[in-house]
Amino acid sequence: MILSQTARYALRALAYLADRDVGEPVRVDVIAEDLDVPRNYLSKILHALAKSGVLVSMRGPRGGFQLARPAEEVRLADVVGEFDTMEASNACLMGQERCADANPCAAHEGWKVVKNRVEEFLRDTTLAQLRSPPDG
Repeated sequence: MILSQTARYALRALAYLADRDVGEPVRVDVIAEDLDVPRNYLSKILHALAKSGVLVSMRGPRGGFQLARPAEEVRLADVVGEFDTMEASNACLMGQERCADANPCAAHEGWKVVKNRVEEFLRDTTLAQLRSPPDG
């Protein structure tokens, strides 16, 4: 898989928050249960996103998490970048220590195209674009 489990959980949780967009915080317990994600793991992910400014975290009985800005302004790269680095995706698919245009492995050219497309998708796609279509 191209993205780590942490980045995938983060994307799922933020898409969930964007979809709900109720204007009030949602408790981590509710998100974890609805997404079937381990609560403690999700809590750490959401706190990291709050620290980075993607989410707002509120304490107390009416506390929880909500998007810090409109879903249309949150790029997937903003979320994934908190957990996965693009340098990690530069790792050679075939395990070569020094794989580059000047010293390519057998998969280098094809993998470079896929990697660049994934990076482009993450930069160009917002949370709003991941919203579920309205029932109808």
